[in-house]
Amino acid sequence: MSPWPHRISGTAFSSLATGGGGAQAMREVCAAQESKHRLLVRLLVEEARPPRAALVARAYEALSEMEADAPQEVARCLRHPAVGAWALRTCRGRADPGRLAAVALAAAVRTGRRLRLEVPVKGRLMLPSVGLLTLADDVPEVAEVSVEPASYGAELRAGGRTYQVDVSGDRPGWQVLHRVPVARETYVTIDDLDPYRWPGDDADERLTGERRRTWVACLGEAWKVLRASHWTAQGELEAAVSVLTPVVTRSVEQHSASARDTFGAIALSDPVDGIGTALTLAHELQHAKLNGLSQVVELVLPDDGRRFYAPWRPDPRPLFGLLHGAYAHAGVAGFWRRHTQDPEHGLHAQVEFARWRESAFQVTGTLLDSGGLTEAGAHFVGTLRDTLGRWRTEPVTPAAAVQARLRSEDHRKAWVRANT
Repeated sequence: MSPWPHRISGTAFSSLATGGGGAQAMREVCAAQESKHRLLVRLLVEEARPPRAALVARAYEALSEMEADAPQEVARCLRHPAVGAWALRTCRGRADPGRLAAVALAAAVRTGRRLRLEVPVKGRLMLPSVGLLTLADDVPEVAEVSVEPASYGAELRAGGRTYQVDVSGDRPGWQVLHRVPVARETYVTIDDLDPYRWPGDDADERLTGERRRTWVACLGEAWKVLRASHWTAQGELEAAVSVLTPVVTRSVEQHSASARDTFGAIALSDPVDGIGTALTLAHELQHAKLNGLSQVVELVLPDDGRRFYAPWRPDPRPLFGLLHGAYAHAGVAGFWRRHTQDPEHGLHAQVEFARWRESAFQVTGTLLDSGGLTEAGAHFVGTLRDTLGRWRTEPVTPAAAVQARLRSEDHRKAWVRANT
């Protein structure tokens, strides 16, 4: 398995800087992320020590052999967000490198290959991107596990017992990661099982059947909204986001987030409707784009301790956080811009468009004046500011403009009271 250099073309960088980017630019970001995963895996193999060294080396060899025949499926395993999060944590000395054997077993299930490996299990075996197997109590903590192809996925043997690994549904002792069709030949995986699926402490438990049906319905409606009005974001999502991770919300409002270490995953609490889900995905997509890009191109100088007002947060933000917020809320403004003439959402869309285009525009000025951007970062923010500047000339109704201004003023007053 050979890594390749991380690089983003000038064309892709300029496209992303406008606030959009398109599917091709996202494919470049994804390729850089996959390369990072491969480098991390190679590093953890090289750094593995007894008693894991031989186990890890064999797993890496198995992945390399499978990749020769089924490169796309092996790549999907390696790109899985939880695999990247685990590999990074392992390279930092905080996770077990032996999990690479589980990655290889998952690849064997996906490619229909026979494979036998020793793997750490401790009663449960997570096959990243596939599902979770609960093993019998008498299976040793490091067990020899074999995979045999089957019509429904694979038979997995461990500790003298056979387990059915069904890629389409649960079976006794087996819980699958459900794949949701959202477009033609496009699926997203709901990862509610992998211990590395989300770095925060708000990861939700396994979705019940009823909750999962709500997710499927809302995602289907969201993709209809995206396909009808947000085709650029739709293409970017389909290129970059492969996993949705359920998280718990601590308020009545929907919660969502993206994390630098789990590129390709969006975390969200239970969705409510189609347009709200589409907005959430478009918002978090912006964070994902910036997370991926900023690992290849330095946009911000090292943090010097300064903190800044952000019109979307109750707390002062560091410069990189401010950049993230500006880019994400430019995406929010762009989302509502497409709905300002909708009979159902027109007034709300105009208020949201007017508020967030202005807020993001003002913050781009703060970023450019800060002296804390690199040359590439200044070019990126300047291009984004140009987009927002053009949007500021687009008319909204006087009522929408007043509401947008009042909401921004109220936020500023509340922020000043809380932070001065």
